[in-house]
Amino acid sequence: MNSTPLGKDEVFEALAENRAIASLQSSLPGAITDAKFDRNELTLTIARDQIRAAAQVVQKAGYNFLEDVTCVDWYPSEPRFQVTYHIVSHSLKERLRLISMVDSVDASIDSIVPVWPSANFYEREVFDLFGVRFHGHPNLRRIMMPDEWKGHPLRKDYPVEGYR
Repeated sequence: MNSTPLGKDEVFEALAENRAIASLQSSLPGAITDAKFDRNELTLTIARDQIRAAAQVVQKAGYNFLEDVTCVDWYPSEPRFQVTYHIVSHSLKERLRLISMVDSVDASIDSIVPVWPSANFYEREVFDLFGVRFHGHPNLRRIMMPDEWKGHPLRKDYPVEGYR
């Protein structure tokens, strides 16, 4: 097991045979803005405007199961939100994490529901709790909080007792 994280260039060199990296580099040059391989886990940072296309590419490369979509609020840093997609290839027995950074001024990213329909409720949850909008989502509305709820409770600047 690797105890020192590898940076982007080292990841590309060490994992030249990796299907996700090879497919993304050939189909979407420049889509990968960063890469890390640490503790046997591959994380690829994808340009925000390329996330749907990247999801399609890795799906065709054999990554067949979307496990989860989640978000991290890095407030007060910009870009503020990190949208994270956990993807599995059962045939390759590999996990892949795609992340895209989203700024607070335009907290939006393309939906991957057209690629993986199972992303539907995960994206709704991220929208509801963090306020990140997903372009092209078929039914983007609250899923956990009441419709009349003000704000997004998992944002770091959300008041502990809610808005009053």
